Amino acid sequence: MAWLVIVLSGLLETVWATALDRTEGFTRLLPSLVFAAALVGSMAGLSYALRSIPVGTGYAVWVGIGAVGTAVAGMVWLGEPASLPRILCLLLLVGGIVGLKVLH
Repeated sequence: MAWLVIVLSGLLETVWATALDRTEGFTRLLPSLVFAAALVGSMAGLSYALRSIPVGTGYAVWVGIGAVGTAVAGMVWLGEPASLPRILCLLLLVGGIVGLKVLH
């Protein structure tokens, strides 16, 4: 259960990071509300998961999922470049995340 929660929390990290970009310095209400809700949900899930996952592993997985998710969201929806080197680097991150789970 903790691993499912950490994955969902990592995905919520992607949501809050993307929403943060859209808040325009917290001057736009809806993106600011999405940011706050996703941030609270992400932190709550991380806190719950760390009850049974070691903090080093859990935090690294959470950040990795958020980083990869945010980079992919940027490429898919925000017009950021999707070059082969960027995609290969993201795949390296995914490999590290999977390795942390497998070696846990």
